[in-house]
Amino acid sequence: MTANIETKSKVFKALGHPSRLAIVEALCDGELCVCDIVPIVGRDISTVSKHLSLLKDAGVLKDNKRGTNVYYSLNMDCVPGFLNCLENFFARKFEEQAKAYAASSIKKL
Repeated sequence: MTANIETKSKVFKALGHPSRLAIVEALCDGELCVCDIVPIVGRDISTVSKHLSLLKDAGVLKDNKRGTNVYYSLNMDCVPGFLNCLENFFARKFEEQAKAYAASSIKKL
C-alpha cells in the first residue's frame, strides 16, 4: 500500500463518525468557534475536542486561535463538493427505489 492510500484512508476514517461528519457539514457554511460546535454534536467539550483533533490531524480541518476562543474551518475545499455528491447520489437511489416500489405495487393490482 502506498503512503497516499494510507493518507486517504485516514481522511475517510476521520469523516466516518456521525459526530465528526456533523461537524464537517456545519463547517461547510463557514468557520465556527468550538463553543458553537459543542451544541451541534450534543456532547461535552472534551469529546468534541477529541473529534476536532482527529479531523485536524487528518488534514480535514484547520484552526485559528483568537483570544481565548478557537475557531475551526475546513482545510480541504473539496469536502463540500464531496458531501454534495453523496447527497445527490442518495437522492437518486431513493428516487429509483420509490419508482421501483410504485411499479411493483401497480403490478400487484
